[in-house]
Amino acid sequence: MRLTDAIYFLMLRTVVTSAFSSPAWITSSRAARRHLVRVASTTEEMPTAAAAAGNYIVAEVEKKWQDYWEENQTYKTPVRNKDKPKKYVLDMFPYPSGAGLHVGHPEGYTASDVMARYWRMNGYDVLHPIGWDSFGLPAEQFAIQTGAQPADTTSKNIANFKRQLKMLGFSYDWDRELATTDIDYVKWTQWIFLQLFNKGLAEQSEVSVNWCPALGTVLANEEVIDGLSERGDHPVERLPLRQWVLKITEYADRLEQGLETLEWPSGTLTAQRQWIGRSEGATIDFDISGDSEEKISVFTTRADTLLGVTYVTLAPEHPMVSKLCSDEQRAEVEAYVQATSSRSDLDRTASKEKTGVFTGGFVSHPITGDQVPVWVGDYVLGSYGTGAVMAVPAHDSRDFEFAKKFGLEMKWVVEPKNGSEWDKEEGAFTDPGVAVNSGEFDGMKTAKAKKMVSQKLKELGKGGPQITYKLRDWVFSRQRYWGEPIPIYFPIEFEDGVDPTTVHPKDTKHTVAFDSPIPVDEADLPLELPEMDDFRPGTDPAGCLARAEDWRYFQKDGKWFARETNTMPQWAGSCWYYLRFIDPKNSDSAFSKETDEDWMPVDLYVGGAEHAVLHLLYARFWHQVLYDLDYTKHPEPFQKLVHQGMILGTDGEKMSKSRGNVVNPDDVVDEHGADALRLYEMFMGPLQAVKPWQTSQVQGVVRFRNRVYNVVNAAVNGGSAEMDDETQRILHKTMKKVTSDIDEMSFNTAISAMMVLANHLWTSKAAVPKEAVEKLVLMVSPFAPHLGEECWRLLGHKDSVTFQPWVEYDEELCVDNTVKMGVQVNGKVKGEIEIAPDADQESAVSAAKGQERLAALLDKMDIKKVIYVPGRILNIVGKMNK
Repeated sequence: MRLTDAIYFLMLRTVVTSAFSSPAWITSSRAARRHLVRVASTTEEMPTAAAAAGNYIVAEVEKKWQDYWEENQTYKTPVRNKDKPKKYVLDMFPYPSGAGLHVGHPEGYTASDVMARYWRMNGYDVLHPIGWDSFGLPAEQFAIQTGAQPADTTSKNIANFKRQLKMLGFSYDWDRELATTDIDYVKWTQWIFLQLFNKGLAEQSEVSVNWCPALGTVLANEEVIDGLSERGDHPVERLPLRQWVLKITEYADRLEQGLETLEWPSGTLTAQRQWIGRSEGATIDFDISGDSEEKISVFTTRADTLLGVTYVTLAPEHPMVSKLCSDEQRAEVEAYVQATSSRSDLDRTASKEKTGVFTGGFVSHPITGDQVPVWVGDYVLGSYGTGAVMAVPAHDSRDFEFAKKFGLEMKWVVEPKNGSEWDKEEGAFTDPGVAVNSGEFDGMKTAKAKKMVSQKLKELGKGGPQITYKLRDWVFSRQRYWGEPIPIYFPIEFEDGVDPTTVHPKDTKHTVAFDSPIPVDEADLPLELPEMDDFRPGTDPAGCLARAEDWRYFQKDGKWFARETNTMPQWAGSCWYYLRFIDPKNSDSAFSKETDEDWMPVDLYVGGAEHAVLHLLYARFWHQVLYDLDYTKHPEPFQKLVHQGMILGTDGEKMSKSRGNVVNPDDVVDEHGADALRLYEMFMGPLQAVKPWQTSQVQGVVRFRNRVYNVVNAAVNGGSAEMDDETQRILHKTMKKVTSDIDEMSFNTAISAMMVLANHLWTSKAAVPKEAVEKLVLMVSPFAPHLGEECWRLLGHKDSVTFQPWVEYDEELCVDNTVKMGVQVNGKVKGEIEIAPDADQESAVSAAKGQERLAALLDKMDIKKVIYVPGRILNIVGKMNK
């Protein structure tokens, strides 16, 4: 670092430190919600060259500009100009909870807003919309608890969220606002489902699920803890239910390959790949002993260890468990299966204790023909792979633990490559090595042995090479009220002799032909939810909509039909909202090809890392289906993804009502204003970092905001002033740094650089130059838009600052004319010189000899060597003369 750079950053540190130790600048009356910031000489001594400052009344200023933006539709999305570049800036869909925003929520919204404003000033057409992910179980539960309708509570929550977002001055195009519960939006969500159905990607299946009778719905594995629901601690049981399933696995390869083209955080890319879980291995078939037709298939990535199989383990829900079970073992096996039925997949895989029961049955080894015992164990999942594993305890850690507990045989068929002995009591040897005790495969290294064993199985008709995925098909049904109705209906069958024209299904015994699903005609969409006074879930897995009999049953062409009573998951609406935003008023299609070409893909997507897997995976799946159907020309929806870090409570813990550490942004805005909240959230630290909230430190950015207003007043009232060389260079360095930092979304350091400039302008003995102040206001405006607009108007401009050109810096003015360098004599600093940064060695030495103290030393030296790096090092080496 050059000495001048060090001085610059020392100034920066001084400004930032003083900012956060400064007294309060705002006197406020919370009752009246008026905020008077007095910036006269009583609060900050004005330099003699500056004119007297005025008053900055926060509430009035911010309301004035919010009204102006709304009246003038300042942020209305422009009609695309193909001669200009575009930026589609999107926040992850907020869920409008009853609690409203806390101060952690606006962090991501502020970051995206800074970028949207910055890109507008750089000449881009910008689309920056907002909407609401408003279906879902929490809204339904809240409505049940309060005795209200979810539509009413959701509407109130949205109104509160909208008020808060507008209060913070975000530059959203509110004309494009939408909610997943809007009936026009529901129509097109259902339309997309029909495209999936028609393409064979939506089908019914009997799936073993986590059914919670108290909540009346199926729960994800992550929502079940120790057999109880995460929400309410209600008992959960495993049941086979008819479910709608989306065949996302058919897109597994493409979902993984598409990640290569995206600018996403590395951790998110890894999480996506791990969830998809592509594995290259082999399928191996074990024939059931005594049954020439039945077999158990397993998938393994270690086919080379096949000769080490000593038992096979089935998941408790595997359909072959009961068939393999001997009479002697049946009671014990059935009791075990029942005991594990309430445990979620997540519970079972996380458990360190291995449990299991011998079925009494056997299968034949596909190569040796040996009889292999079959066990049932809950560490094997029916939802993963084939629901069966070949157990090789010598070379698999889970199998080793299971075998040790139950005293089962172990066969060692792989040894370390270097021929060293493995401590067999220590645990399984799971590394690649060399095959042993494996007959014709002995001596082969692991990679080759895998290939040869797979080929042998293929020749024997007992399996062969296969690629498989950890990814499971998406269970799409929910047995609740507050979700999109699935646009499918089924024929109804009555008993022989019943005339369907004379009866109603609710009064007559009948059967719903679930095996004959019929899609709702697209012309009949949307299929709306019925109004229900009692939408509590109940214990019927068919869901509460099964009780809305006048809605469920209908006649068509003299025949009775029954609507699907499951609804879609909350994920459905958030899978495609970014596409509706590009064409929200279109009544003829979900979005047009023209708007797709104009605005897609999303250029910047900002949201929490908690959505790193499921939302992004499901949205990409739907998008790729629409791409295949030629509705979009873009194979991926989100080009760049950024995760904001979590803002913790003042106690360093995640904000929550139960901890009592939630900070309401309304309170911060009441006391300090919206710009102060925006500035503080961007100044706290790197955007992606986890940071604790400290209300006391908001005063630092309040002081900065007021200083900017002060220097504007000084420039306006102090008369014209020319910039001196120092000011000009600091200004251009600041413009360069702020531009670079915003490009990198390093907002905290951008604000720090502006603090340095504002401090320099304020403390300068000369009059404040208007040109420098205008550049400062332009740079501040994306972060503090109300302040930016007010200052821009004070500077005599009639137009909004929103579309003013971004600042431009001169690279030459970002380089110092001279640099200060320490001069070393025999490695020790003895003085300092100031020279041009590109001065040659002779000039540097001459400058050193021109310093009185250095000259006295050098005159007594026999100089042997000079070490010189322009602008950085001058070290003169020699011997002192006697």
